Amino acid sequence: MTTWEPPVPALSVRQVLALERVLAGEPEVVAGAGRLDRPVRWVHVAEAADVGVMLSGGEMVLTTGVLLAGDEHKQTEYVRSLHRAEASAVVLGLGRAFPSPPEAMRRAAERCQLPLVVLHRPFPFAQLTEEVQSRLVRRKFAAVSLSEAVRTELTALITGGAPLQRLLDEIARHCGCPVVVTNLAHRVLGTAGERSAVDDVLRDWDRIARQAGRSEGDGWIRAELGGRGESWGRLVLCGYRGDTETGRLLADRAAEALVLHRMLGGAGCSWEEQSALSLLTDLVGGAVPARHLLPRARAAGLPVNRRTFVPLVVRGRRAAPLDRTLRLLGLPGIAGELSATATAVLLSLARDQDAEALTAHFAARLRAEPADEHVVVAAAAARTSFDDVPAGLREARHVADAVADDAAALDLPPVVRLRDVHLRGLVRLLRDDPQVQSFAERELSGLLCDPGEDLLPVLRTYLATGRNKSRTAQLHHVSRPALYRRLEAIQARLGVDLDDFEQAASLHIALLAHDAQQR
Repeated sequence: MTTWEPPVPALSVRQVLALERVLAGEPEVVAGAGRLDRPVRWVHVAEAADVGVMLSGGEMVLTTGVLLAGDEHKQTEYVRSLHRAEASAVVLGLGRAFPSPPEAMRRAAERCQLPLVVLHRPFPFAQLTEEVQSRLVRRKFAAVSLSEAVRTELTALITGGAPLQRLLDEIARHCGCPVVVTNLAHRVLGTAGERSAVDDVLRDWDRIARQAGRSEGDGWIRAELGGRGESWGRLVLCGYRGDTETGRLLADRAAEALVLHRMLGGAGCSWEEQSALSLLTDLVGGAVPARHLLPRARAAGLPVNRRTFVPLVVRGRRAAPLDRTLRLLGLPGIAGELSATATAVLLSLARDQDAEALTAHFAARLRAEPADEHVVVAAAAARTSFDDVPAGLREARHVADAVADDAAALDLPPVVRLRDVHLRGLVRLLRDDPQVQSFAERELSGLLCDPGEDLLPVLRTYLATGRNKSRTAQLHHVSRPALYRRLEAIQARLGVDLDDFEQAASLHIALLAHDAQQR
């Protein structure tokens, strides 16, 4: 991997005047002293009075003024034409045409805030042109080399299947500043860079997004993301410290890579889903305090001020359909897949809305939609503080996991809460205790040592339905006589009487512990 080095900065007027060859000419700034930090894109030697029409901006113009001597109107118009052409400065060599700084030019330059520099000693302009041009060429070559190095590294990451975050981290490393990717609604889809600097940007993102959408300046450089004439996002370099031209090259290379990454992403997780998943994963993990994640949540489009938060975990639905359901119902929230079977959802409701009713409505809508498996909606109690959201998400996940194995057999409410999981919840909390593990293996050893007859699922369903034989036979698609034979085999293997309540309860607890350990 190439080690990042800051690109060679553009030469400013001040830096050009500090060059050894220029100092030999005894330069003096007689006007526009406040604009000496303007970048010099090129150096141009010209004596023509209408030189302004030949410029494209950023040039330092060198002249002896031989064609301007004796005509103050020409001198004034000469300065104005350079200002209109956005020249960076004009350097006047004193001599026969102008033995001293011309007052008309000085006044015009001061009004235009165009740096006017006079050289008190004869100075060969060719030396200055050679010095500055060689430096500018080296700078341009360094910028292009850096741009190509970035393109090569990002392309290698994409072809290697790197996720979006890995690309953004590499872009931020090369740019040396926070990087933000948004959609057209300014919703943040990804960030990279030093964590504290990124948080500072996101804290004031609403204002920054509007500014970045209109113009560039002070290191804020943007590049559009899109293809085939359609824009669908924006990359923003926030506070880039190098020169603007190099920053634009880097932003363009980064944008090309991001567009390619999105095109090759196929039907995988979208950037919006990845953004929501990253936020929800950090909330569930608890490694970062929730209050530190507030800027990310706000920038991702989640309302966070004076809201009621409802943490949910859904089994039987992927993140994309859940996100569509949220939009369809007009519920502000985000969804992200925590695992292959569990998707976290965080609703953000207004304080005057009925959180329980809206959660029940959301769950009813999900259960009404066709699904390949039974849908379980587990919820924690609503939170009014964002700091309490991580604990709520972990509680909802605990509830969902506690009923996951027997969801079809259990008579669950539309929204399952902690109070509904009873013994299952307790056993799952104790699942890592060695004594509990030993108990489960001892009770179920007759079935665990020879799982070939598939008797364990029958026992699980039979106990989960409250020893309802008809329901168990229905769920396993077997006749009642066939079920009786299997129950008899279970009793023989385990040496128990399933009609005995205490023995059945002991098996039920052991099975719950076994399933919790397996999960």
